[in-house]
Amino acid sequence: MSFDIHEGEILALLGRNGAGKTSTLRAIARLDNPALKHGEIWLDHKPLHEMKSYQAAQAGIALVPEDRRIIPGLTVEENLALGAYTRSDKAEIARDRDMVFSYFPILSERRKQEAGTLSGGQQQMLAIGRGLMLRPKIMLLDEPSLGLSPILTQEIFAILKKLNQDEGVTMMLVEQNAAVALDLADDGYVLELGRIVMSGSADKLANSDDIKSFYLGHANEGARGERRWKRRKTWR
Repeated sequence: MSFDIHEGEILALLGRNGAGKTSTLRAIARLDNPALKHGEIWLDHKPLHEMKSYQAAQAGIALVPEDRRIIPGLTVEENLALGAYTRSDKAEIARDRDMVFSYFPILSERRKQEAGTLSGGQQQMLAIGRGLMLRPKIMLLDEPSLGLSPILTQEIFAILKKLNQDEGVTMMLVEQNAAVALDLADDGYVLELGRIVMSGSADKLANSDDIKSFYLGHANEGARGERRWKRRKTWR
């Protein structure tokens, strides 16, 4: 696969389980070296493919993983501090922490509370906030809606959109919920078995018959009552 993401953009990666979405994010964050056997990954003319994971973080790659990976025994504030571990600009770190609290007020209310006692939605907010504390050049979000109610999903995606618009955070989003992903994103790619099979603007993908039928759950009944899972994708 080959693709670009531009500063200030939100890019969505869509696809079924096993398509290679998470592996792509982990390769960019340099957490899965075997995932990149060939090819190159560049960020601002820097060769990410030659870096270790901590070097990629220092270069501005923040991964918000599917399982959140918060430290349950540490407080909300301590988890946020971990996100800024590689930074030395203490005054700016304090400003960014206040910025995180402004977008996620519940985290401010529970700043002294152990992260393991937060609800699932609050833990997801904390994982996003921790990523923001790196002041990333690009934030990689892996299934941010996983395990959340529709209302919480809408709330978190609204905050992500505001972060992009107001703070200019560049994002790459892996998401099973294609509808919310395309509503948030500027552009998107569809992956199947490690290859890109469709790409374009979010609007174009959302209006594609294939995307509607196979990723948005819109049944396509023909004259003979053909079921949608018997319909073949046009990219095959």
